[in-house]
Amino acid sequence: MRFSTEEILQPFHTTWLPADIQAATLRLDRIHPVVSGNKWFKLKYNLEAAAGRPVVTFGGAYSNHIIATAAACEMRGIPCTGIIRGEKPAVLSHTLQRAASLGMELVFVSREAYRLKDASAFPDAYMIPEGGHNALGAKGCGEILSLADTMGFSHIICAVGTGTMLAGLVNATERPVTGISVLKNATSLYEETQALLTSPETSNWTILHQFHEGGYGKTSPRLFAAMNDFYRQTGIPTDQVYTGKMVSAVQQLLEQSYFPPNSRLLLIHSGGLQGNDSLPPGVLCF
Repeated sequence: MRFSTEEILQPFHTTWLPADIQAATLRLDRIHPVVSGNKWFKLKYNLEAAAGRPVVTFGGAYSNHIIATAAACEMRGIPCTGIIRGEKPAVLSHTLQRAASLGMELVFVSREAYRLKDASAFPDAYMIPEGGHNALGAKGCGEILSLADTMGFSHIICAVGTGTMLAGLVNATERPVTGISVLKNATSLYEETQALLTSPETSNWTILHQFHEGGYGKTSPRLFAAMNDFYRQTGIPTDQVYTGKMVSAVQQLLEQSYFPPNSRLLLIHSGGLQGNDSLPPGVLCF
């Protein structure tokens, strides 16, 4: 992948950004129309390890990981199966429709069976964990900061679901990395992230848990207002599951003077914009 700095690194200015603090977004959402954002990096070394074997992975009805895996496997000519949480609905979500159109076989299992993450029915397949959460996923995410010249930024900020991208970023830099959890009561997230660090004793990172808006996939009018306001001021679209919550969190943290004066903030746009297709028309202005 080759990008110009202007394509991938986008400085922004808003009314809520203090005059002494600069900020930019690393636009991973621009790297591919389907394998968008951090999914490209989580899948890179996993698909190399698959070495052409069929791939099996896991996700929900609106999973960015599922559709990205389907697209990446289709590009490489690799058969793939998605084990989907919950019974098969009468009408598939747009995410699952697109994944199926890309050649992914969809297998629906009960939520109880899904918790086991059992792929024993596919003994010849290569299994990619839900969200690409493994050492190879973190290894790929360690390459994110090299997409552009990011050395001038003092703080790295990202949304956190599985902790895979967070771990990759921490492995790649000694600068402070702040993760914004999109999960409620994610008590194991710290340990799950730490398990993917190349130096587990590293202390330059933190996870903040107060910005999840009620839990994974939960939203509020305040969140949508923040997303629309950010787009109107910057032209940068966000999604309601990950990046919207990250941007909203940064705004609130700045109001609390969380970052020191003269900080330079780099927000990682982890993609996932296809999730906005599930929203009713008119909720977002983009």
